[in-house]
Amino acid sequence: MTCTPGATFRTEDAKAMNHKFAAFIFAGLLLIGTGCDRRTSSPTAGPVTFSAGGGGTSNYSVSLPMMAFADLTARRFIAERHKLEIITPEAEIQRSWESVVAFCGTIQCEVVTSSITTRTGDSVPSGTMSLRVAPEDLKKLLAHVQKLGNIAQHTTEREDKTAAVVDTDAKLKNLTNFRDSLRAMLAKPSATVKDVVEIQQQLTEAQSELDSETAQRKILANETEKIAVEISFRVEKSSGNAGGFAQIWNALRESGSVLGDSTASLITVIVSIIPWLILIVPAVWLLARAWRKVRRNRIASPPPSPAAP
Repeated sequence: MTCTPGATFRTEDAKAMNHKFAAFIFAGLLLIGTGCDRRTSSPTAGPVTFSAGGGGTSNYSVSLPMMAFADLTARRFIAERHKLEIITPEAEIQRSWESVVAFCGTIQCEVVTSSITTRTGDSVPSGTMSLRVAPEDLKKLLAHVQKLGNIAQHTTEREDKTAAVVDTDAKLKNLTNFRDSLRAMLAKPSATVKDVVEIQQQLTEAQSELDSETAQRKILANETEKIAVEISFRVEKSSGNAGGFAQIWNALRESGSVLGDSTASLITVIVSIIPWLILIVPAVWLLARAWRKVRRNRIASPPPSPAAP
């Protein structure tokens, strides 16, 4: 069988392409793996060269740029959270809650969640909200909240997220380089159908991982670039040394509730007894009738005559 020079060239070219693809896949796995290690110092960067030809006919060099970890670790990424408990009069709790929501819109602040409840029965009104505020506007927000009532409790929590941010940034850069390299290989005219299928599969997986890490980085940015503030409003308790009229008024106000509970209990007992009355009433009537009959018989019967001497 005779082989033409053109066929030999295409075979060698396909082999070289396969070797290049394998080299890129290995390089990509190495890039992704570097993002999983937490670095404390800046490693030296350098190109990595792979042999991509049989018999030394061709070489393919891939440069793997490393993340500048020294610049990232020099900055600390801290997630800060404040929890405040504000005591306000019952008549002012609605206005205080609305005031914080309105003030948040005038600074670099966003309302994540908010809720307020009014007095229902024995429950007292209350309000809660969760905010995200820029660090430079935190003092403004706290100063405004302090004007609305007494701060009963103020808790501050800080968590270091530097390692997570550095790892995520490294993964993002490595995955982006790997994806761009796969796209460059896919655009080559010498790529075979098998190479295209394998590159497309690797490209899909790399893009999926890249999207996941991007979403994680947004979450970390929201936690470290803004400060979480949780505010709860509660009503101040009335003094235990209230006057006599106040105690009488409280007793009168609660008497209605007590009367209602007692009436409900009585109705429940009556309704529970009604089915038993169907059996109890006839039984009592029969017993009473039998007792009267026995009593009449005793009265009607003559006393025994005395015995003769």
